[in-house]
Amino acid sequence: MSKHSALEKFGRSGNPALNAATFSEAARQTGGTSGDRATMSLEGTVNKTGILLLLVVLSGAWTWNLFFDSGNASTVMPMMIVGGIGGFIFALITIFKKHWSGLTAPIYAVLQGLFLGGISAIYESQFDGIVIQAVGLTLGTLSSLLVLYKTGLVKPTENFRLMVTSATMGIGLLYLVSMIMNMFGSSIGFIHSNGLFGIGFSLFVVAIAALNLVLDFDFIEQGSEQGAPKYMEWFGAFSLMVTLIWLYLEMLRLLAKMRSR
Repeated sequence: MSKHSALEKFGRSGNPALNAATFSEAARQTGGTSGDRATMSLEGTVNKTGILLLLVVLSGAWTWNLFFDSGNASTVMPMMIVGGIGGFIFALITIFKKHWSGLTAPIYAVLQGLFLGGISAIYESQFDGIVIQAVGLTLGTLSSLLVLYKTGLVKPTENFRLMVTSATMGIGLLYLVSMIMNMFGSSIGFIHSNGLFGIGFSLFVVAIAALNLVLDFDFIEQGSEQGAPKYMEWFGAFSLMVTLIWLYLEMLRLLAKMRSR
């Protein structure tokens, strides 16, 4: 099997930043191998993920402090809007211009930090200690799934990929429909409900977001083995951040539902 067909075999991921051609196209451009100094490595991707996490924390700390200094959500709302919309725009740019990811991924992280810092502060003002719980659960989930993946206890088989990808697309579609309904004064009640059904839905979403991490681990590992270019380390780190941010937000939502009962 050629290195490009091997990559395409592992090309399904629920993460919108990763698709069947993500690493195969990049590797084809360079023709590199995993031993080439100019190619992607797991260590390099881990280091860049750490940089992006640091940028998220630093920018998030600014909007967090801004909220608690004023005690008014309106003071951070403009930054949250800029962070949310700007982060979405730079996510799209990163996905379609992967070779720019060394620049766009850090900008994405800073913008998302502005949004996360504000929304985390708002949750914290309502439920004391909820943010540290959500952060701990998110990092704990990341560590646990990485161990399970590396030990082979969780294997991203073809059926596993299809299940996670289909569920992720279904959740995304449901959220999109809910957002459109909210614009017209209606909503899908159970998404935001703190009842048993609403909590069950959030548990399901958290599980799917977590399982997307397994697909990300596997896909990035395949990219490093198949000689993707060096800039794909930034793109791989960006893709992990997309999933981690989603997982963290769903953890916040789940904890808020449980504590509001």
